[in-house]
Amino acid sequence: MNDPALNDTTLHDPARIELAAFDVAGTTVEEGGAVYRALHDAVRRHGSTADVADVARWMGADKRTAIRALLALGGDPSAVEPAFADFERLLREAYDATPPVAMPGVLDTFADLRARGARIALTTGFSADVTGLLLDRLGWTEGVVDAVVTTDDVPAGRPAPYMVHRAMERTGVTDVARVLTAGDTVLDLEAGTNAGAALVVGVLSGGVPRTVLEAAPHTHVLDSVADLPAVLDAVPSRVLTGPTPGT
Repeated sequence: MNDPALNDTTLHDPARIELAAFDVAGTTVEEGGAVYRALHDAVRRHGSTADVADVARWMGADKRTAIRALLALGGDPSAVEPAFADFERLLREAYDATPPVAMPGVLDTFADLRARGARIALTTGFSADVTGLLLDRLGWTEGVVDAVVTTDDVPAGRPAPYMVHRAMERTGVTDVARVLTAGDTVLDLEAGTNAGAALVVGVLSGGVPRTVLEAAPHTHVLDSVADLPAVLDAVPSRVLTGPTPGT
C-alpha cells in the first residue's frame, strides 16, 4: 500500500479550493486605468501635488484612504469627502464613455472553478456605489459571482484581511486553507497573505511589474487569471489543506 504511484495520485485534488476571491479592476475587469486617472484628477482638484507614481502606490487600497494620503501631499486634508465625490463622478463619466469589459479568459476561469466546486467572490477597494455601477456595466448583476465585498462592508481595506474573511462569511466557507485570492497589486497580495489564504496569486494584467509583485508575499505570479486552472491542476492538495493531523 506504499506504492509511490498511488501516493502521487492522491496528492493532487484541485477541487479542494472552496472559495476564489478576486480583485476587480486590473484583475478580472479591464477598465483602462480609469480608476487611477479619476483618483489623480480628484485629489489634484483639491490642491494635491501628487504625481502618477504617488497615485500608483495606492493601487488596490480603499479609495477614501488613498485620497486622504494623497491630499496630505500639498492638498486640503479636510477635503476627503468632496474629493471622494469628485472621484466617483469622474469615474462614472469615464465608464459612460468607455464601458469596462471582462479580462480575457476570466469567465472561463470562473466556470472552471465552479466545475471544481468553488464559489466565486469579488473584493474591491471601490465603494458599493462604484462597484454596483461597474458590475451593471459588465452585466454581472446575476449569477456570475456568489458574493461581492466592498470597502463599505469592512472596518478597513487592504492590506487588512477583512474583505477576504467577509467573502468567506458570505459564501459559507469556514476554512481559510481552502481559499484562493488573486489580485494585481501588492496590497492584494498582502491582504491574501494576512487572511491566511492557501493560494495568494498575483497577476500581471493590471500593469504592476513582475519584479514588484514577486517581492511581495505570494504563492504564484501569473500573466492573468486565465492561467489559474492550470495552476490548480498542478498544486498538490497537501498545499491547499495543510499537514495531516498527527504528522
